[in-house]
Amino acid sequence: MFKQIHRNEARKRKMLGAAAVAGVSVAFGSPLGGVLFGLEELDTFTGGTDVMWRGFVTSVIAAMALQYIDPFGTSKLVLFQVQITDETTVWRAFELIPWLFLSVLGGFLGSLLIKLNARIAVYRRNSMLNDWPTIEVVSVSAITAAVCYLVVFLRVQSSELVANLFMECDPIRGDWHGLCNATAIWANVFLLILTAGTKLVFTAWTFGMMIPAGIFLPTIAIGACLGRAVGLITQGLHRAYPHAWIFWSCPPEPNARCISPGFYAVIGASAMLGGVTRMTVSLVVILFELTGALSHVLPIMISVMVSKWVGDYFGKEGIYSIWIAMRAYPWLPPSEFRDKGETAADVMKPAADLVVIAEDTEGGCELEDVDRVVRMYRFHGFPVVCGETLVGYATRENLRAALDPLVLEDVASRRGRKCTFVPRPVELESESELIDLSDVLEDAVLQMRPEMPLELIVSTFQKLNLRHILFSREGILCGMVTKTDVVRLFTAKFPYTSALSSKSL
Repeated sequence: MFKQIHRNEARKRKMLGAAAVAGVSVAFGSPLGGVLFGLEELDTFTGGTDVMWRGFVTSVIAAMALQYIDPFGTSKLVLFQVQITDETTVWRAFELIPWLFLSVLGGFLGSLLIKLNARIAVYRRNSMLNDWPTIEVVSVSAITAAVCYLVVFLRVQSSELVANLFMECDPIRGDWHGLCNATAIWANVFLLILTAGTKLVFTAWTFGMMIPAGIFLPTIAIGACLGRAVGLITQGLHRAYPHAWIFWSCPPEPNARCISPGFYAVIGASAMLGGVTRMTVSLVVILFELTGALSHVLPIMISVMVSKWVGDYFGKEGIYSIWIAMRAYPWLPPSEFRDKGETAADVMKPAADLVVIAEDTEGGCELEDVDRVVRMYRFHGFPVVCGETLVGYATRENLRAALDPLVLEDVASRRGRKCTFVPRPVELESESELIDLSDVLEDAVLQMRPEMPLELIVSTFQKLNLRHILFSREGILCGMVTKTDVVRLFTAKFPYTSALSSKSL
């Protein structure tokens, strides 16, 4: 089924991108946030219009299906949702202080989580755990169960924990594990910080194990715990000092509702998630759709922006970029590259070190030699030269399709024929005994001079989504730069680059 998609890598990636958009849409009940997630995180292999349109269609259909099925029995798109009332729609200027603190904390802890997770992943690859993944999963499960039973907030699933942390205290709804007990504020703060610390350690270890586990919900839970703790502290200070100058915008009564700890949990979750993933626009929209409070968009934007700034100070790479670098995937980030005066000649592979298909100016080249090169090397393609002059570039797939029947004919007839990649005039083609393989050459091969600035080379790869660029001078091949070479410029400073690639085994 769907052979047109299965056999076409570009279409396959577009469909995978649309599926990812639908997944984010139903996971957070945020159709628009899912579309923006596709534009922000997945738009590296196709046009923005393709991602936006396909993502829009799939996210709407997925949201409608989820609303109809109603798996949680709540008639809502998500399991947890913030309840915004008239008393909580207004936020005060002094609350920017604890919110900025949460943003800085989220950026720092997000970077810490990334570094811990990367070190643990490399340790797992180089230890006996790599050979016994089942034992690791069972052991971690047992340890998690034992430790989580000791802390009351860790006994429930992360989704239930986040749902209750986002909720405001309501006498009708009841008190969830004493979270709304005004006489136990400091005990709850200690438990929330302990819960966040424990989850951070477990998340750093489990993300990357041989089990299907994500990073979104655990990160949201960590940030929500810290945010709720800061909210309880701020609420406790207001109740203790209701007439302090900093609380002048709040009602003077100690028991008046001025602080909303549930929204502090939202700020903490957005800051922590921004520090780990370095998402910006899509994260703000997802949390806005989650809360439904237009008046609280600005605090969410500030928390995401500050957490990203703090996280970028310790390293500009989010957890996805780090894992892509450790896996050595040829993914070229869209971020701007600045050179230090380097040119293409400083990074290109010289022509003398390239595996090329060379033919004589008169006699062409042996068909058997071309077949041997294609079978021996697993490169995507090969430059073709005639003497020293660059003729073009032939992909491995096209060469294989053209050579297989010809080689079989030569084996059957026990003769060795020659071929050429240089197009011949029509009147000379019938007289020549050379097999014309010029059709396997790429129609348009980008050629540049070795003196071109490196910044321009990187920008060309990013904008045109190229696999390679050939460099020549007066028609003579000088070298080649591949997409892998350009990716290496970005990932060279990453910790543990290629540590988890298949080549490192």
